[in-house]
Amino acid sequence: MAVLVTGGAGYIGSHMVWALLDQGEEVVVLDRLSTGFDWAVAEAATLVVGDVADRNLVKETIRKHEVDAIIHFAGSVIVPESVADPLGYYLNNTAKSRDLIDVAIGNGVKNFIFSSTAAVYGSPETFPVMEEAPLRPESPYGTSKLMTEMMLRDCAAAHDFRYTALRYFNVSGADPKLRTGQSTKGATHLIKVACETATGKRPYMEVFGTDYATRDGTCVRDYVHVWDLVNAHYLALQRMRDGGGSLVANCGYGQGYSVLEVIEAVRRVAGTDFEVRMSGRRPGDTVAIVASNERCRYDLGWQPKHQGLEEIVGHALGWEAKLARRNRQ
Repeated sequence: MAVLVTGGAGYIGSHMVWALLDQGEEVVVLDRLSTGFDWAVAEAATLVVGDVADRNLVKETIRKHEVDAIIHFAGSVIVPESVADPLGYYLNNTAKSRDLIDVAIGNGVKNFIFSSTAAVYGSPETFPVMEEAPLRPESPYGTSKLMTEMMLRDCAAAHDFRYTALRYFNVSGADPKLRTGQSTKGATHLIKVACETATGKRPYMEVFGTDYATRDGTCVRDYVHVWDLVNAHYLALQRMRDGGGSLVANCGYGQGYSVLEVIEAVRRVAGTDFEVRMSGRRPGDTVAIVASNERCRYDLGWQPKHQGLEEIVGHALGWEAKLARRNRQ
């Protein structure tokens, strides 16, 4: 039996592949390589280049490799881009997910893990935000993910099929062994951008919005280490294989940091200063959001091991150094 990882050549997906291989799983990656890289896929995994909406390819892959579970990362993830191109996001994140789910159910795949997002909450009224909070996405990105959650819910009620939707907060850092990391060109993740600026890959970075009702005027986020995040996915896989039912759970630490606090952490760990320019707000950005992770801890037995901000930054900087060496070669 194999696990199919869609988007497994991308940032979070490539970490998931390594985590599964570390556990002795057979892994198949399906990725069209639009933003991912074939070299980011561990050699022990099987790489199939293609789109999750290619129904015949997905069907053939499931049958050939006897796939019993799908972990679905493929999709688009940039909030401002979703505001400018909503139909593109509803295609990549919702319509294509519908095709993938349909083929999965039709070919006997009973376990499905979905890469959702804290953006489904919009700007919550209470902190930390719990899974039962009102779902009020403020961008097409958040809405596109919420629509997929709804499809999974309805399919689980209608078929012999169960899912886990993990609502990510701000995923950051890199594999502690530096086997993979965030490699996307032109990435927009704050810690990635700050680390690129600290290491001279960018001449400066921008802070979008300094007049929010937060402690220093910049947005507040809950930053979760990518390795802790993929560990939550593996725990979810084990739970479903053991007969556990469908579940929606937050993946965050319950600790929020402002944009300026993150930048100062990068400066401290890197031991260098860099230029930061203040800019206006971006459309679709939530003011502040911090996770309640009680459900993830209780139902999955999740025990984060890398939740220090400086450790997250240190691994991200380590990956930037390794990536620079690779690019020079």
